[in-house]
Amino acid sequence: MSESEERVDRSAPKEDAMRQIGFIGLGMMGGPMARRLAAAGMQLAVYDIERERMSDLVGDTGARGCATPAEVAAFSDVVITMLPTGATVAKVVLGDGDAAGVIAGMNEAGLIVDMSSVAPEETRALGARIAGEGVRMVDAPVSGGVAGAVAGTLTIIAGGERKDIDSCGEIFAAIGGRTIHTGPLGTGHAAKAINNAVSAAGLIAASEALIVGQRAGVDPAVMLEVLNTSSGSNHATRNKIDQFVFSRTFASGFALSLMAKDLDIAQGLAERYQVESDLLSRSSGLVAAAYRALGNGADHTAIVQWLEERNGTVLSPNGRRAS
Repeated sequence: MSESEERVDRSAPKEDAMRQIGFIGLGMMGGPMARRLAAAGMQLAVYDIERERMSDLVGDTGARGCATPAEVAAFSDVVITMLPTGATVAKVVLGDGDAAGVIAGMNEAGLIVDMSSVAPEETRALGARIAGEGVRMVDAPVSGGVAGAVAGTLTIIAGGERKDIDSCGEIFAAIGGRTIHTGPLGTGHAAKAINNAVSAAGLIAASEALIVGQRAGVDPAVMLEVLNTSSGSNHATRNKIDQFVFSRTFASGFALSLMAKDLDIAQGLAERYQVESDLLSRSSGLVAAAYRALGNGADHTAIVQWLEERNGTVLSPNGRRAS
């Protein structure tokens, strides 16, 4: 433990607790979220395994860059994690051979807010483990994508004790437009995975509809207009097809690998609770197959390219062949 961590009195929360925030995970979502907190005047201690991300944010916002997750916790009463997997969250919270974890530096009244998207059972297991250390936990995954993170309009889907969620009101207001309390710890992550499964099904359905429409002689741009002004409208038709598919950028900022992970979580919930879920199962299988074909670097909207290739068709709005 560093000298700075040893100086911290872990017996009581610091003054102005809700304004001294730790943030771990400064990727495409976490970075903008941390910047929103800094812009709201909160004092930040930050950590990311990618040191360049951390140094950029420190330089831009004046946040304190830390060498370990434990050092982040030593300067914070609320530590936010925004990480890719439940295993990574557990490693950061509990520590490993390379770095001391959050609980090594957190005071006894500390709160961990996991804003990642992970399996509910992993969250509940971690929450039970750290409860023995006197540390509380909330799961608060977000919806709204990179644009929502930048704008501070994310929906926050929060599971845990009501008093703990209410205590984060200032934090959540800085990064989100709405907070929904879903129930006990783990339900936030369950609701997020289920939401993303519906979102994925909508993207697949819209993409297949456009391919069928083009084969039937309907220009994809016209077909999209029909969907968006009729009952077939969904989030993908309004916010993804024209912006990232017709433009051929396939760069929404949400990875296909993360979509595959979320659908796997949702499918696991259906199986655990013995729900017949044919559409969820089919969507999960299609996303997993697209991910295997396209690899780690693919944006989730690139599943449309995979669907095009399967059908020997490239969507060509206004009759123009895509480059």
